[in-house]
Amino acid sequence: MRMLVVAVTAATFLAGCGKQEPSSGPPRNSGRFTGIGVFDAGRLWAKMNIARAKPDAADAGIEDDEHVIVVLDSHTGEVRQCGDHSGYCVEMNPWSGTKGQGMLPAKLTKHASDFAVEDQTTTVETSK
Repeated sequence: MRMLVVAVTAATFLAGCGKQEPSSGPPRNSGRFTGIGVFDAGRLWAKMNIARAKPDAADAGIEDDEHVIVVLDSHTGEVRQCGDHSGYCVEMNPWSGTKGQGMLPAKLTKHASDFAVEDQTTTVETSK
């Protein structure tokens, strides 16, 4: 009798193994790139010093970007920040020893400190 109780108890516990609840959500790993977020393009985004000729005058440049889309490459660990209109991407991959165009740190034509001086000068002039 005791052996029967042990066998029934073990069978009950083991019967639940391997069962999975159905999921209505997307698969856990749905692709190579994972979205981190969408952020406002700050003043410094438009001040990146990039050498990129626009084939057509109507093509958007980095100064036209309103948002920066940030994604993670799940295969390499690289983080990419791309402009929403220009499509220009800046990448950060701490594991690669190379630095090419579009790699961080970005080269700027104007720095945040320059904007701060301009803002302070404008505030002083308007308060006079």
